[in-house]
Amino acid sequence: MDFMTDFKPLTVQPQEIEARSFEMITEELGEHPFTDEQYAVVQRVIHASADFELGRSMMFHKDAVQAGIKAILAGKPVVADVQMVQVGISKPRIEKFGGDVRVYISDADVMEEAKRLNTTRAIISIRKAIREADGGIYAIGNAPTALLELIRLVKNGEARPGLIVGVPVGFVSAAESKEELAKLDIPFITNLGRKGGSPVAVAAVNAISLLAERQV
Repeated sequence: MDFMTDFKPLTVQPQEIEARSFEMITEELGEHPFTDEQYAVVQRVIHASADFELGRSMMFHKDAVQAGIKAILAGKPVVADVQMVQVGISKPRIEKFGGDVRVYISDADVMEEAKRLNTTRAIISIRKAIREADGGIYAIGNAPTALLELIRLVKNGEARPGLIVGVPVGFVSAAESKEELAKLDIPFITNLGRKGGSPVAVAAVNAISLLAERQV
């Protein structure tokens, strides 16, 4: 069935739509404090969220983008806190260099241990991840408890992530977990406040994998 509408899209070509979207983002964002590499991440975050306030609130460790590129080119894994993040990440660009995208939160042993300890699966999934994904990129978009646990393990010297993309969304501990992440002197990407989520984590990782691909 055909539906009539007075609105006609400027274009239906995907590449043209993306290019025009990026032009509009640059025009509307105006002056900003980000480096060119950081802006490539911020631009994709805004593209995924249509949220300029979120984009402006992005924070980067000075080595964050290069650390992420280095991890991807070295074939390190990407660890997602939930399946929504895992599904959204462009796997061919990660796999091209020998890496993969993992999520542990629904593993049977994680669920069993979380129940035994009466804690969140997100916490237990991070404890499992650090044993299997040394030097990898951690993309956390939903679970503040996962981010706080990873921060604790980093402080204790038990975890050595190549990059932490910590952008959990929510009301309970989300903003606070990102504030704690920003205190670490290791490569991180985060944002201020309650906003964030799976699309933001995905956009950041995909932006970095694109930058990595262009370096080859």
